Amino acid sequence: MLNLIIKNGLIIDGTGSPGYFGAVLVDGETVSIHRGDASGLEADRIIDATGHVVCPGFVDLHSHAGLTILGEPHHDPKVRQGVTTELVGIDGISHAPFKTQEELHRYIWLDSGLNWYPPMPADWLSVADMLGKYDNTVAINIAYILGNSPVRIWSVGWNDRPATAAEMEDMKAVVREAMEEGAWGLSTGLDYPPGSYADTAELAALSEVAASLGGFYHTHTRASLRSQGLLAPWEEALEIGRRSGCPIHLTHYRQGAQGSGSHLDYLDLVEKGQAEGMDVTFDCYTYPYSGTTVTIGLPHWAKDGGPERLMEALQDSDDRARMKRELSRDRLENNWLTNFRQPQNMQYDGRLITEIAEMRGQDPEDALFDLLVEENLGISTVGLGTNAQTLYAFVSHPSGMIASDAILFGEYPNPRTYGCFPIVLAEFVRAEKHLRLPEAIRKMTSFPAQRLGLPDRGILRDGFKADIVIFNPDTVKTHATKEDPKHYPVGIEYVIINGQVVIDQGENTGALPGRSLRRGRAST
Repeated sequence: MLNLIIKNGLIIDGTGSPGYFGAVLVDGETVSIHRGDASGLEADRIIDATGHVVCPGFVDLHSHAGLTILGEPHHDPKVRQGVTTELVGIDGISHAPFKTQEELHRYIWLDSGLNWYPPMPADWLSVADMLGKYDNTVAINIAYILGNSPVRIWSVGWNDRPATAAEMEDMKAVVREAMEEGAWGLSTGLDYPPGSYADTAELAALSEVAASLGGFYHTHTRASLRSQGLLAPWEEALEIGRRSGCPIHLTHYRQGAQGSGSHLDYLDLVEKGQAEGMDVTFDCYTYPYSGTTVTIGLPHWAKDGGPERLMEALQDSDDRARMKRELSRDRLENNWLTNFRQPQNMQYDGRLITEIAEMRGQDPEDALFDLLVEENLGISTVGLGTNAQTLYAFVSHPSGMIASDAILFGEYPNPRTYGCFPIVLAEFVRAEKHLRLPEAIRKMTSFPAQRLGLPDRGILRDGFKADIVIFNPDTVKTHATKEDPKHYPVGIEYVIINGQVVIDQGENTGALPGRSLRRGRAST
């Protein structure tokens, strides 16, 4: 007998094709499609999806949940949006492999404002051991990409210097081993040290190894290159693709602000790369706000050596004076802070840096530096970072897909943490009509699954995995806003992962059917 039958719904299969009416049959962890009369079929459970769309589960190619999901395995902010698979290890910030526990814990500390901490001291070292932490212990599926920061720490260390020839060979070996253990490619976050210390040639050499094993290059580009031209950070990414032959994925691709060049130039860059024969795709988030760790705005020299060096610089009068001179004004204006844990600082959660400075009787720089020390670096920031007027062009472009870049802690996170995917359905499709519904679903299902390399997810097709979302296309929406971000969406009634119902009539069942999806393994 079948486990589940979903009948009377409009099936939009994830390929971009128009929807059709039929029944989705779930047998164990796989699906089959029944187009005829389903009244004679029997199952343990039948869901009547009349008036609803039945589609594949959403695949998020930019997730910061790799550590936090271990402490909050039900993952409500994302699974209630319909997300069934996430890629972690993005921005060059993955949490394996490491030679020692000490190095791993130092790295978690350095980027705690972006990824926070696991619920227990991290006790793994290899990629394989970390992936094992997700098997049947979390709600969703987790795919892993290797960040170049741990690769650099392994072979070069924490300092800002070029790699030697021997160190380059060592780093290549680290990439090969990580991918053999299940990683899907190489990621970079070229504003986050120590991975940001890598030059173009180093990244091309490592990407060539990833490409040889079927991986891709997923990049948060190098913002400092903007001094050489507005598109220079993205041009470096494409140059890495040219040199290495590796597929290139540009993450959170967007026009930063109105007047910051033309959004058409950004899109043209991708199209020209494709015309050359390159494999280039991108993702974008669906709110006009950026979000990251506060420490991203501090100069690289203050982090040269690791988190201890940064803490020292924050407390040294000469280093503070130098950082004040170098800190850009846009890091201090129109940015609010979150994730305060010290009781005396919780009053600042969700407030602008400038407002906090007034409350403390300090200038903004000193307030920021002191708070980083008091909070042990673990503060996040959200601010204006995208031209809302051109966001639709990136969301609707044929080479673009949806990814959340969600930070999952703090009382005032980016609203996309709770609303990234439903806002596509409610606003970009239903209200503003920038996309047809089948194409919007493709951008959240089969397209990211294809980019990642998942062979049996992202499409409702016979024999594919039973990752399914059932939503009402007329009512689905999000109430997550800048001022009040922690709202679950409405209209997403059911979410099924690996054949198990995780969201049932809008409520979490507590099921934890997720697993690690390892490159080249049948477990995917």
